[in-house]
Amino acid sequence: MRRRVQALNVTTVTHRKSFLVSRLSILFAAALLAMPLRLHAQASAIPSAQSIDANDPQAGHKLLDKMITALGGDAWRNRTNYFASGQVGSFYKSAANPYVTQFERYLRFQPFGQRTIIVSKQGVLIPTTKRDVAEIWTTDKGYEVTYKGKKELPEKDVQEFFLYQNHSLDTVMLNWLKQPGVLITYEGTALMERKVVDKVSILTATNDGVTLALDENTHLPVSLTFQWRDPTYKDFNTEVQEYDDYHQIQGVMTPLTLTRFHDGDMTTQIFLKDVRYNIDFPPDLLDPERPLSKSAKK
Repeated sequence: MRRRVQALNVTTVTHRKSFLVSRLSILFAAALLAMPLRLHAQASAIPSAQSIDANDPQAGHKLLDKMITALGGDAWRNRTNYFASGQVGSFYKSAANPYVTQFERYLRFQPFGQRTIIVSKQGVLIPTTKRDVAEIWTTDKGYEVTYKGKKELPEKDVQEFFLYQNHSLDTVMLNWLKQPGVLITYEGTALMERKVVDKVSILTATNDGVTLALDENTHLPVSLTFQWRDPTYKDFNTEVQEYDDYHQIQGVMTPLTLTRFHDGDMTTQIFLKDVRYNIDFPPDLLDPERPLSKSAKK
């Protein structure tokens, strides 16, 4: 049985490991509990801006500008790639799976490419670290890669991965806003986890949309929500990505805890322990034709 788990997109360790990895979002180490959202000292150090005039037709645009500034401004905009390592846990009906998977991820923004490696421990007396399964994502395909070579991932998993990737914060802010006909609307304030947030909706000309909740004081993203229609049952599913535990890394405010919900149920939670931006890694690291070595090196 292939070892896979999925992040953003689950339940037992007997699933193939790549199923968990393909649902890591975006993204991005503690007990797997539903933690109340909070911004640590690093985030609270960002000065709050003046309150937004709800009647200002540019209120949504201004809030997005404040969000970019809070995230790091040009340092956030000019990221070319990143490396992240951490651990991810899955949930079923918000009940935690007791098993935790460690991973390493390399991501390039343009053109999009991602390599996620499952890190496992083998052996009882002298445990050794193995990196024997990886997933490579190109602009439109997904592959499982081992030392034996590559294998295309199931179409269902590929569709699910790109559903989340195409609605990620990076994609929305760096790609959607460049498209003609995008509508940005300030939706007012709301109370979220005992925190006041400003809500901004972004709708494309093709009626694809997301809603961002921004901390009223720091303007950092608290959550991103989007809906999609189930092709079988024709109803709408609601996906929520929450961001927490912000730390400044290389001038970029980076959430180290990422939690995902599907129709109100927690599905995955990621804890990042190491994040680095604009690193120098070989281009073939994102090439699905490059197999893993038998010694399980990166």
